[in-house]
Amino acid sequence: MSHIRVRTAAVAVLLAPLAACSSAGSSGAAAGDAKGGGTSTVEDRPATVTVTPKGNGVRAGGTVKVTAAGGTLTSVGVTDDEGRPLSGKVSADGVTWVSTRKAVPGTSYTVTAATTTEAGTKNTVTSRFATAEADKINRVDWRPGAKAIVGIAQPVSLVFDNPVADKAAVERQLKLTTSNATEGSWAWLEDWTGRDRIDWRPKEYWKPGTKVRLSAELNGTDSGDGGWFVRDYSTSFTIGASRIVKVDLDRKQLTLEQDGQTVRTIPVSGGTPGGDRRSWRGTAVLMAKEGTINMNSETVGLGDAYDKMVDQSMRLTWSGMYAHAAPWNDKWFGNANKSSGCIGMSDTNAAWLYAQLRPGDPFEINGRDTKGVVAPGNGFGDWNVPWAEWRAKSALR
Repeated sequence: MSHIRVRTAAVAVLLAPLAACSSAGSSGAAAGDAKGGGTSTVEDRPATVTVTPKGNGVRAGGTVKVTAAGGTLTSVGVTDDEGRPLSGKVSADGVTWVSTRKAVPGTSYTVTAATTTEAGTKNTVTSRFATAEADKINRVDWRPGAKAIVGIAQPVSLVFDNPVADKAAVERQLKLTTSNATEGSWAWLEDWTGRDRIDWRPKEYWKPGTKVRLSAELNGTDSGDGGWFVRDYSTSFTIGASRIVKVDLDRKQLTLEQDGQTVRTIPVSGGTPGGDRRSWRGTAVLMAKEGTINMNSETVGLGDAYDKMVDQSMRLTWSGMYAHAAPWNDKWFGNANKSSGCIGMSDTNAAWLYAQLRPGDPFEINGRDTKGVVAPGNGFGDWNVPWAEWRAKSALR
């Protein structure tokens, strides 16, 4: 839930009423008793109900359990202080009900349990408890956004505001489903910002047309020292056409392929060899189409080398590698790598490429003289991790 509030609630006394005394038979044989023995009957007792947790200020993050003794549960309802239900399931024998979601911080809950006995005696018990406030809250930033159409290399990525100590507990709450049972895995990474991050990527590039849904049922989950999650997150998106950008820095050219067919090859100029201005290699994923932006070399550790407005900017890494229009380098397109690390091209070619692509499209970059392979946390460098190594980064393996 998006707010935190504790409403003091009195804990109702759980009812366990006792039956009346039994009645003795007459001194004579009871009617229908062939042996003439006396009979006694005991009035049926209502079932006893126990609810855990109970009281005020209890620790959040646990499940709610309702147990019947001397009968079975016919219905159980658990609602928070705003009337929202906490779902759960009754055991096969009808004796126990356990919530499928966790009690969240700073919330009052009302539990109503109805029971019946074998003899048909019915009873309803109401109980209340309240959880303690969260001392710290953890939040999530996630990609891609809801209802987006993305390229075949787009991972699902969640970055956490605070450190996640209990990674397994968090990962268990992440449910990713696809329309075609795509094989994939979660992996824990360090984001470029230094924060904890978990990404899900397929074993291979997505199949075009795949529909993907993420349900992150984190509300009530304790991430450790980083604090509690106090809301759920969800997103759904669709995989678009298969487009792959192949960049050959040795030949100084870029080729766009769609559905395995070459659409166009254009001359480019990559990062200057021999130093910090080299480009990255490996697979980078188009993170965003940012259009016209200011690029300042001081923000990427290159001193005062440049400070200019740049058109058709397509971000490839957090560290500042873009594909973009670079008309000031026109004499080098197809001839030499003379940029400060980006992949530059003419205004016309940049405008054309910008119009073709969408976030999630992969750039497969090759070249002998580069700074190295794009790291997983530097944008979406997930595809540079071998599959077996990627799967091993899950906290549940």
